[in-house]
Amino acid sequence: MAILECTDVTMSYEGVNVFEHLSFSLERGDYLCILGENGSGKSTLMKGLLGLLKPSSGEIKYSDGLVKSEIGYLPQQSPVQRDFPASVYEVVLSGTLNRKGLSPFYGRRERKLADDNLKRLSITHLKNSCYRDLSGGQQQRVLLARALCATKSLLLLDEPVTGLDPVVSAEFYGLISELNHDDKITVIMVSHDVKQSVAAATHILHLENKTCFFGMVDEYKKSSISDQFMNK
Repeated sequence: MAILECTDVTMSYEGVNVFEHLSFSLERGDYLCILGENGSGKSTLMKGLLGLLKPSSGEIKYSDGLVKSEIGYLPQQSPVQRDFPASVYEVVLSGTLNRKGLSPFYGRRERKLADDNLKRLSITHLKNSCYRDLSGGQQQRVLLARALCATKSLLLLDEPVTGLDPVVSAEFYGLISELNHDDKITVIMVSHDVKQSVAAATHILHLENKTCFFGMVDEYKKSSISDQFMNK
């Protein structure tokens, strides 16, 4: 069963169509990388998937029991967010907000989930550290742990390695692939890193204000748009 279906979706911004007639679907455990030049509609699509923007036409539908409040999201960080004065544990625990209902307090279940994800990402030793004192790579692991507290099935990541050095970026890509492969978490990632995306993903969506390509990675490698984009 598809976990996500986009059917003939057109998204607009200030009355101008950003992309038109986009259709694709993903199964549980797929790993989709969204590629394209700046202004091609990648960020607009992510906002649509998160329910922050409504399509001008068409439909975005989640299946398999998933609702929008149960999507794990790792956005691009701004300088203000990087300087957030909270403990690592507070940041990770905030990912459970959609699970605790109307209670004003975090319960045992939420705290255990936060602890489990700190352990999963090998950052338990940072639990009491201040988030703003961490390195860029450590901060991304914290935000990923927070996103995992929000979901069991779908992660959306928007340029997650921006500003990280190549070694840390490679480690982070490896971590995402591990979560996808071992935990069967569906991944949707916006990236400018074409070669790494092609190496890690199962599917590619390439946008240029319209659907230029959607399909398996092997098909993308053989396409003319891949040749043009990867050789720039």
